[in-house]
Amino acid sequence: MSSSSAKAAREALAAMDPRLPLHARLREALTERLRGGEWPPTEPLPAEAELAQDYGVSLGTMRRVLTDLVDEGLLERRQGNGTYLRRMQAQNSLFRFFRHYRQGDQVPASRILARETEPAPADVANALGERTGARTLRLHRVRLYDGEPFLVEDIWLPLPTFERLRDVDLDQIGDLLYPVYEQLCGQIVGSADEELWVELADGRIAELLGCSSGEPVVVVERVARTHSGTPVEVRRSRGLASTFRYRVEIH
Repeated sequence: MSSSSAKAAREALAAMDPRLPLHARLREALTERLRGGEWPPTEPLPAEAELAQDYGVSLGTMRRVLTDLVDEGLLERRQGNGTYLRRMQAQNSLFRFFRHYRQGDQVPASRILARETEPAPADVANALGERTGARTLRLHRVRLYDGEPFLVEDIWLPLPTFERLRDVDLDQIGDLLYPVYEQLCGQIVGSADEELWVELADGRIAELLGCSSGEPVVVVERVARTHSGTPVEVRRSRGLASTFRYRVEIH
């Protein structure tokens, strides 16, 4: 870190609420920089000793704060490779809920059936922090195991943030979308909220899932956000209720 950056780091720490303990002020100051995108997930943070020196704190205090941020899920440590801003590992989320008899550990295949620019419905716009009718890119896709659909997804992305996804060849979009968001649009998903409910399959969903119209399906709605808290995706995934399993550990 340059001398000017080190000076800025100490000034930011000094600006924190003096009633808080030093480690709490340091955590808040460092979190602001992390959420502001100063270090991309592809590059490690400076070494603990360097950060401690720049902030004018002990190595033990810096190490404690970094450990707290790892425990909170903002950072991750990679053995022998440093400490990084954590990417959210969202691909496993839905598969805590939906089970397929051929699933195993494989990532399901994806097929995008439609890609359209459309006004955001009121509930989607609200979740994205946009006005009703704001332009979005909607992806309609199915997730498959061995060619057999088991999830149907509708995904809304705000424009112009995701403009580059409008025209990219669909063959360049793999089975996982978050790496594409990062590579093409510079949007890194750091967290998400999910909500579940049950509804009856309409004709469109029933045809894609190979079930009868009116059969119960579980809807998982995800609102994904960047590390700074900006919502960048609304996703609704629908799967047959007969394949849905809910499991939670209570201690």
